[in-house]
Amino acid sequence: MKKKNGFWILVIWMAAFCGMAVAQSNVNERARWFVDARYGMFIHWGVYSGAEGFWKGEKLRNNNDYAEWIFYRNQIGREEYVKLLDRFDWDEIDPEKWVLLAKQAGMKYITLTAKHHDGFALWDSKVSDYDIGTYTKGKRDIVAELAAACRKHGLKMGLYYSHWVDWEHRFGWNHERELTGLEPKDYDVYWQEKVIPQIRELLTNYGEISILWFDMWIHHSESCVTKEQLLQLKSLIRELQPSCLVNSRLGLSIEEDPDIDFKTLGDNHFGSTLEEFPWQTPGTVAHSWGYHSEETSWKSTTSLLKYLISNVSLNGNYMLNIGPRANGDVNYETTQRLLEIGKWLEINGEAIYGAKASDIRNTHNWGKITTKTADGKTRLYLHVFNWPLSKRLPLTGVATKPTKAYLLADKQKQPLKFVHNGFLTDIQLPVVQPDNYVSVVVLEYDAKPEVKNGLVAVTTDGDYSLTYGGTSGERNLRIKRRERDGTVPEHVVISAPQTLKWTIYIDRAGKLAIDASYSYQGEASGGEIVCSAAGKRLTHKVEPTGKTVGEPNSNWVIDRFLSHRLGEISFPEAGVYEIEMRITPANDSEVKFQWGWITDNN
Repeated sequence: MKKKNGFWILVIWMAAFCGMAVAQSNVNERARWFVDARYGMFIHWGVYSGAEGFWKGEKLRNNNDYAEWIFYRNQIGREEYVKLLDRFDWDEIDPEKWVLLAKQAGMKYITLTAKHHDGFALWDSKVSDYDIGTYTKGKRDIVAELAAACRKHGLKMGLYYSHWVDWEHRFGWNHERELTGLEPKDYDVYWQEKVIPQIRELLTNYGEISILWFDMWIHHSESCVTKEQLLQLKSLIRELQPSCLVNSRLGLSIEEDPDIDFKTLGDNHFGSTLEEFPWQTPGTVAHSWGYHSEETSWKSTTSLLKYLISNVSLNGNYMLNIGPRANGDVNYETTQRLLEIGKWLEINGEAIYGAKASDIRNTHNWGKITTKTADGKTRLYLHVFNWPLSKRLPLTGVATKPTKAYLLADKQKQPLKFVHNGFLTDIQLPVVQPDNYVSVVVLEYDAKPEVKNGLVAVTTDGDYSLTYGGTSGERNLRIKRRERDGTVPEHVVISAPQTLKWTIYIDRAGKLAIDASYSYQGEASGGEIVCSAAGKRLTHKVEPTGKTVGEPNSNWVIDRFLSHRLGEISFPEAGVYEIEMRITPANDSEVKFQWGWITDNN
């Protein structure tokens, strides 16, 4: 993380004082709007949209079905490829419709594939005749039309430009160069002849460009592009439009070059850790980016919303793709989901726009948390992915009592009943959730609440899940990920005595049962698990668990994992307790520990 200078300390202090939202800390001035916007539209549209995933009756030659790769995959000739433009209905194509859809969907910015890997420009380029101006009557310029529509409707405009790969230019990187090689001097001809002057065109002729989104998914050291060429390109961007954002797929990571504005994760890869710098997931509503006529992998509105919320809860953005057809239409499945998300954001957008990750790092089984400071108050937004049957929503880790709890969907902000005790806030929910997708509960505080991290969060049923990820004990764990299609669960292999520890908050005195799930393949009892808490000890002899069949009729035999009751421990009063499990296997054997579980359901 970069050290804040005096200017940023002043900005953050003023934001808190004036009641503005405070975004994550490691954000340069250019990217402030970006981390407030959180949600944008990606548009994959080009010559390939006319193929719809098929060439002369043959489906795209790759099971990934990325329709925008058909030029390369199906080995189409350059002049035959552009004949696909004859299928386009130019009287119907209106980029303003895409902008209106983005606005209805609650998106704040748009990024168009101005030049994809096929090398074809969607603007009237004077640098190359391989562009939409050359191949359309009236010299259509989709970049100009989209830029005008974005300005008209108040959305930020971004452009995707494939700089590394270009299948059309005689010296551009085509993956067949892996067979033939490409001289650096020849590649630089492409760079100076096409890339640099086309970027100059885009940043000179179309007004404000808020993002230049590059797509080199490997580090420059693994490619034919030199760092000097990338710095030349970035320098040109900074010269022509200093406020334009540049993403890490330029080929320079944020760690390598702090002047990169945001990190781009892999396609449909979502965040798993909190980051203080800006980052973004590019994602699809289905699978292909360009329009594919045989698309079937549609994600639900609920799934897409959860992706957006989860990213924001870790300080990330989400850019969701549309792949219009050759007449400009966006298919029903995509449009339906975007409009449904837009309606959700009309009600719940306060929890997304300008929001950031909360300080609470305890994992809750009911959903995710975002936060914002505004109007002199700090608000925690509890995004409830799974409405609890218990109608109980426990929040673990906040020591400060909220002044109010209410549903974000409730315009009257009728208070919800809650009980706050120590580090647990227990909210009583109504029987019916207000939203069919994700409902949001708001907790208001008069000041930034005090948080204690490292606690195992209480589940909606009042239990505690003790996973290896939440342990504060030994960290040199031999972790085995899920195997055999998940029939072998994730676990920790313990072949020598090892101690695992967890910290929990108990809100009242009482007796709790403790279970542990493990696999042990010895023929007889061997080793032990000693569980200690509240000054008490439980000793459990490790028992053989044997084998099971993971998949019927498939000769699929795997180790069995079973849950065992270790015993019960009385906790004398409310407070923070450490749970310790000392696992000692028998000589020359292994205990495969999966999880612990604490419950008052005896």
